[in-house]
Amino acid sequence: MFKKVLVAEDLDSISIAVIQVLEDLEIPTIHHVKYCDDGLLKVKKGLNDNEPYDLLISDLSFKSDHRKTELSGGEELIEAINEVQPSLKKIVFSIEDKSYRIKSLFNDLGISAYVSKGRNSINELRKAVEGTFRGEEKILSSDLSFSFSDKALIEIESYDISILKLLAQGYILENISSEFKSSSITPNGTSSIEKRINKLKIYFKANNNVHLIAIAKDFGLV
Repeated sequence: MFKKVLVAEDLDSISIAVIQVLEDLEIPTIHHVKYCDDGLLKVKKGLNDNEPYDLLISDLSFKSDHRKTELSGGEELIEAINEVQPSLKKIVFSIEDKSYRIKSLFNDLGISAYVSKGRNSINELRKAVEGTFRGEEKILSSDLSFSFSDKALIEIESYDISILKLLAQGYILENISSEFKSSSITPNGTSSIEKRINKLKIYFKANNNVHLIAIAKDFGLV
């Protein structure tokens, strides 16, 4: 079993339950942080001391308070940790249920497991820790039913996400073109962007741009 685990969770009630799971698994060293910045510092210190962490369990959302932080959420923490210790095993324990966002955590950030917080989540978390230790990949809690082979989500590119986000903010075609040009995103011509939007509407079977944005929100794309 893992020897040293870091828990990043800002709610005491949840962190206590997570730590209890780890103690039941007889993990000797368990550290807890409430701020993502502190989590990154602990990972760096572990590396410097030649006592690296074996596993990170992190939430995605952290409430802001009086303290100024550089890393505002779990995704940023994992991304920062990947820069210094990419081999660290990572489990996300969160309420997020949008399939696209969860898939991006696996595909883009290399997490090993995702456990959705719910009625049976503590037992699911234990299974995820055990499975991750055994080397299993893409572990999902049982209440999440989507498939990783869902082509509708795999074929969406970051370019499409950028378009959808700007549409959701009320940008019209010309504004999106200008925004892309200023950000050096290509293709940035209005004709190319319009064709892409039409492709997305066909892809998601959307009747219009408003319907497209509603579908994108359901998928967690924006």
